[in-house]
Amino acid sequence: MNFFNKHKLSILTAFYWFLLAYIVAALLWWFIALNKQNNAMINLQVSQLQKNTPQYAQQYQKIMNDKKRKTTQYVGEGFFFLVLILIGAVFVYRATRRQLHLSHQQHNFMMAVTHELKTPIAVAQLNLETLQKRKLDEETQQKLIHNTLNETNRLNGLCNNILLAAQLDGGAYHSFKQKIFFSELVTKQIEMFKNSFPKRKFNTDIDGEVYLLGEELLLQMLLNNLTENAIKYSPAEKPITIQLKIKADKAVLKVADEGIGITDVEKKKIFQKFYRVGNENTRKAKGSGLGLYLCKQIILKHRGEILVTDNIPTGTIFTATFKMS
Repeated sequence: MNFFNKHKLSILTAFYWFLLAYIVAALLWWFIALNKQNNAMINLQVSQLQKNTPQYAQQYQKIMNDKKRKTTQYVGEGFFFLVLILIGAVFVYRATRRQLHLSHQQHNFMMAVTHELKTPIAVAQLNLETLQKRKLDEETQQKLIHNTLNETNRLNGLCNNILLAAQLDGGAYHSFKQKIFFSELVTKQIEMFKNSFPKRKFNTDIDGEVYLLGEELLLQMLLNNLTENAIKYSPAEKPITIQLKIKADKAVLKVADEGIGITDVEKKKIFQKFYRVGNENTRKAKGSGLGLYLCKQIILKHRGEILVTDNIPTGTIFTATFKMS
């Protein structure tokens, strides 16, 4: 958000509070004016009473009861409208702030995703042009092809994330669940990561007979996003640990890293759409802010739950639990 937008927001916020203060002051003035008018009417009615008549005390008491009733009515109405105004003001303020925050996140998302899309395209284009224009030895050719495939896989994953997020938000995604050999799916995806990141160490512990009722594409995206998140936020020399175990009729998938970890405050926010860990201006890790949001949505569609905990001594553990029946 640039200086102009911040200045504009400050002006709108000041005007909002001024307008709210004016409405409350007008309501208070309305109460005082009505109360004064009521007192004047009561005094006029009292002045017209004949003190020597037998009905004086009764008539005076009736006038005082009317005054009390009118005052109670004004106080009740004023309090009721004041509460309505304050509730509406709080609702509008929170909704506006939430919308501005979402707009800011969407702006950051567009900037991040533009960079994320352009980078693999540029790398793939450069590699292909190099292969086309130069006569390279077999080893160099295979290395360039390998790098190009990695970038296209990265681009494909990002596009899948964006499309799935759009479908989920628009209510256009239709679920088609079937029995999935989850152990095999996890094993294949780990092998893919080992090929894509040959310098990375992956520790695995996979039970051999884990079946789930679910969607293969979504479960594949879940594991990919969790693993890519672990790779992005941990040093290259540190291992990534992936476990799939059966515990009490539940399938438990764990992805652990030994990276920078996540603070307790951010643990509550990381599954929000567009949210990314760290400061927007100093963050170095790539990403669009959709990965963990989609992980949460995928887990919910499979009637499971996902937790994030600290990995001792450093790092983070994501634990996804599924019902097997």
